[in-house]
Amino acid sequence: MSILYPLAISFIATVVATPIALIFIKKLGIIDNPKLHRHPAVIHKKTTPRGGGIPLFIGIFVASIIFLPFTKIVIALFIASLISLIVGVMDDKFDISPYLRFSINIISALIVVGSGLSIPFITNPFGGILYLDTLRISFDFLGHHSILVFSDLIALIWIVWVMNMLNWSKGVDGQMPGVVAISAIVIGIVSLKFQPFDQSTLISSRLSFIIAGAALGFLIFNFHPAKIFPGYGATAVYLLLAAASILSSAKVATAILVMGVPMIDGVFTIFRRFLTGRSPFWHDKKHLHHLLLSIGFKQRSIALFYWIFSAILGALALVLSSKGKLFVTIMVILIVGGVIFSLHLALNNNNEKSNN
Repeated sequence: MSILYPLAISFIATVVATPIALIFIKKLGIIDNPKLHRHPAVIHKKTTPRGGGIPLFIGIFVASIIFLPFTKIVIALFIASLISLIVGVMDDKFDISPYLRFSINIISALIVVGSGLSIPFITNPFGGILYLDTLRISFDFLGHHSILVFSDLIALIWIVWVMNMLNWSKGVDGQMPGVVAISAIVIGIVSLKFQPFDQSTLISSRLSFIIAGAALGFLIFNFHPAKIFPGYGATAVYLLLAAASILSSAKVATAILVMGVPMIDGVFTIFRRFLTGRSPFWHDKKHLHHLLLSIGFKQRSIALFYWIFSAILGALALVLSSKGKLFVTIMVILIVGGVIFSLHLALNNNNEKSNN
């Protein structure tokens, strides 16, 4: 039952913080007016406040003060996430350069990895362990330090990837907080399965349930029709979720599976933009949720689709072996990738017929 306390406190804190934050967000003009916002992915019709990362961060921070130990990694996590929040809210207000945002994501991830968070190994689905911490570079600068080349690099890439991938998965109301809540709960449950239950595992499990509680609290205000959008400031939450997924004993495979749909959509988006000669940083209206909207799905239906798929994959991640997770991941790639590709072909054919 103790695992429910962090979730409950962050839920309550977010539910209380969101209406209060909305007052200040509106006064500061952090709003999205679809008539003025020149963004190809805009689908809403009414002016809606952005800046949802603020109450999300507050809810997580309040619960973390109560339930998390003040370790070097925890302090670094919240410094990095606060930086992401500040820059994200600036983007919500001023629409800053996507290249600057991406650079800040890398800096935030570097702060976390520099505090000692890394991926020392991954489980080989065909048996054994693949150790990533065998190559180490040591140096003396204000004390003795060392860099675990592969461990740190993969952790850095994973954190930055999750921050960007989940940002692409907030296209319809309620989509993102539902996926984040389910992913965090699954990661938290998996954390509890690891023995011995050391400090890293404790932080991972509690932080996961704290994130889940905040996401569920925010969902009340973000479900269609949304009273507030997450905005880019919500990348602070994605950073924390990515960190929770690697804090104890390599749960990256679990995170990949439970976030399979937005992850595949993210990979497909990058390849599609490269192949069409466009920058992967510049937005378009061709994500999976946009494609589903184009064939008649409603926003609530799309959000529910993402939640159900994430919940099913999360349940499988809890019971499957590493080999089983690999098999299911491949199947999800083929199925979801096939659906995305087919919808793109159908959309392109319809556009060609309309032009003729």
